[in-house]
Amino acid sequence: MKKLLVGLLAALSLGMAQKTLVFGSNGEPVSLEPGNITDGISIYVQRQIYDTLVDFKPGTTEPVPGLAESWESNKEATVWTFRLRRGVRFHDGTELTAEAVKFNVERWWDPKNPTRIDAAARYEIWPYLFGGSKGEEGSILKEIQVADKYTIRFVLSKPFPAFPAAIGSGYFGIASPTAIQKDGAKYGSPTGSAVGTGPFRLVEWRPGDQIVLERNPNFWKKGFPKVDRLVFKVIKDPAARLAALKAGTIDFTTDIPPSNLRDLEADPNLDAVFRPSFNVGYLALNPSHKPLADKRVRQAIAMAINKKAIVQAFWGRLGVTDGHFTPPSMKAFQSPKVTDYEFNPQKAKALLAQAGYPNGFDLELWYMPVSRPYFPTPKEIAEALAADLSAIGIRVKLQTKDWASYLADRKKSPGFQAYMLGWTGDYGDPQNFYDPHFLGPIADLFDPQGKNLVIPELNELLVKGATTPGKEREAIYQRVDELTFDLALRVPIVHSQPLLAKRKNVTGWTPSPLGSESFEAVDKR
Repeated sequence: MKKLLVGLLAALSLGMAQKTLVFGSNGEPVSLEPGNITDGISIYVQRQIYDTLVDFKPGTTEPVPGLAESWESNKEATVWTFRLRRGVRFHDGTELTAEAVKFNVERWWDPKNPTRIDAAARYEIWPYLFGGSKGEEGSILKEIQVADKYTIRFVLSKPFPAFPAAIGSGYFGIASPTAIQKDGAKYGSPTGSAVGTGPFRLVEWRPGDQIVLERNPNFWKKGFPKVDRLVFKVIKDPAARLAALKAGTIDFTTDIPPSNLRDLEADPNLDAVFRPSFNVGYLALNPSHKPLADKRVRQAIAMAINKKAIVQAFWGRLGVTDGHFTPPSMKAFQSPKVTDYEFNPQKAKALLAQAGYPNGFDLELWYMPVSRPYFPTPKEIAEALAADLSAIGIRVKLQTKDWASYLADRKKSPGFQAYMLGWTGDYGDPQNFYDPHFLGPIADLFDPQGKNLVIPELNELLVKGATTPGKEREAIYQRVDELTFDLALRVPIVHSQPLLAKRKNVTGWTPSPLGSESFEAVDKR
């Protein structure tokens, strides 16, 4: 009896000692299947479950070893060899090997791969970042070779100096081949598993409510993670997330409206946390819809928006606006000829008249249903955009829908007329901003015939820019900057410094400029 009581007390003591971190998530993942998502909400959860071949130094875009302890290339940067850590195991106990890495990459790269799951983003991120899928003319990847049990080699069709950083993007967590084959179409869904090598393992996904993760006791980084349980609590409304943080029902969160900065700084129990700026929030104008097929109309819209006033109103000192699609940190790749669209409603009205729309036209403007680092209050920002456009006779109807449908439906021909979205860089290179948005065929912009838009001159420059080194490369991207500004297909609204927040007792959180980070080092006093 005495032994039983001692054991019970020990168990209770252990339970009391367990630490649980609750993260206030601004939305729900589209999927927990790596390589089959494009949104930052999904990446945030995946970063806790999976590791990538290459990681990034905390708080920077500098590549550092991840699952690969080292890598090297040939002189031309067309053959990249990665040496894996030994002894790393997936959450299901199976071993990380070069064959497991090859299994994952082939699923992302090859449209005919039988293990693909026809859901989520349909593996579109691979061709976004690597020029095309297997069998397509633009594919940078030519072959994947298993040199030995712990060595994987990528043979490329052209030089790609940024390949390690690109393959280290948060989209490309390495998953257990055994778990994927076992689950089939359920993998990465609320009814299936999500099995990586990361600091936390999936326990439960309650759609619309929360995702519960627990500590991986066999994590290859000794001494991590620092807590026993990590909960992603879905709270879409920013005000509700801040209220939950104040009440202590969540410990930390992201995408707080900049207008709440003073409130955070005045609260003795909270800390304002800042993510390094590395993003763009934009307004997309789809030329498949007749008025927007005319460049003069798109330029008129850009001139009608009082971007400076909107950024001041919604971001204050935490946002800047200019005409560049890339963030200010990429100044070397930005043309001195590009400043910003002139705010001039009268000139905008004259342009509309020249294009045949003296009385304006009807426009559907879609805004996101979730807050993101670049648009923390999307509905209110959309209302401000609509008010500016109404001044030149454009009659705006605001539209939205659930996050997964929003992301998917904008890519169905003829696409949304106009919509808000943004991008946080995956690695520190202008190619990562331009290629997913302007390299044709463009996934979410269409020509007047409803076909995915292709801009030949821009395509030629982007292909050249991806493989050209040195100063010549800077000149190429400066020309890209000029072209994208003139086309006004995606009007940059803001480069923001995202505002995050935590309770005072949370330590070890270093936000990444890349938009998400592992919580392995986050602790709670």
